[in-house]
Amino acid sequence: MSLVNGNEIFAEARKGHYAVGAFNTNNLEWTRAILGAAQEKGTPVLIQTSMGAAKYMGGYELCLNLVQQTMKSMNITVPVIMHLDHGNYEAAKECIEVGYNSVMFDGHDLPFAENLEKTKEIVKLAHAKGMSVEAEVGSIGGEEDGIIGEGELADVEEAKQIAATGVDYLACGIGNIHGQYPENWKGLKFERLQELADVISTPLVLHGGSGIPKEQIQKAISMGVAKVNVNTECQMAFAAATRKYIEEGHDQNDIKGYDPRKLLAPGTKAIKDTVESRIEWFGTPAAK
Repeated sequence: MSLVNGNEIFAEARKGHYAVGAFNTNNLEWTRAILGAAQEKGTPVLIQTSMGAAKYMGGYELCLNLVQQTMKSMNITVPVIMHLDHGNYEAAKECIEVGYNSVMFDGHDLPFAENLEKTKEIVKLAHAKGMSVEAEVGSIGGEEDGIIGEGELADVEEAKQIAATGVDYLACGIGNIHGQYPENWKGLKFERLQELADVISTPLVLHGGSGIPKEQIQKAISMGVAKVNVNTECQMAFAAATRKYIEEGHDQNDIKGYDPRKLLAPGTKAIKDTVESRIEWFGTPAAK
């Protein structure tokens, strides 16, 4: 199966009241774990790189090639979407040129008029090459590649204008944040989500999916969220499994326990298990 764009997949998800998971990759182990989980579940999956992760990994072209070649070596047959997560204007244009199947232009930190105009430009460039576009209105709380959001609620009228640009999916702030959720977090604002869903038919995106209770995620999906982003939970699962491996002394006591292939294996499995669990949460059906 070659890479695909997300247009039909996410439109069907919104109509069917389920979601497709969007999982960030950070290296080869992450890539293999995400693809392996989707293949085992038989479901489509979106694998994405943030600007920071892409820089760390060697650039967008290398990331794209890594995913493509890993799919080939693992004989992945489910639909896979290669996506830029929280890209600025230049990053979105570069990923369109490189050949990603989908890009997110995150202009929420710009004046709204500028966000709107640049979103239109990215939509035009991407759609000319058969690629999907995600945009954002209303800041997602927390920090993502140096962009700090306070987590305000998306303005409904602004969201309608961004949706009208022809974007294929739309990220809206509804009280969600990136990273770990604080103990005093008050939950998703479903009233605002309903207001958005009532006037926007575009598939909606829930960022900051790590740490939101299962019942809240599933309620959001039932109201129009078709794409849920997960990253921090995979990072935490990887760290915990790796820590356990070392604390139990496997790196020193097992035969070649220090070999990175053995050292990273528990963390890789933990990522795969996390992805499989979230696919179940989201109700993603098997690919047709």
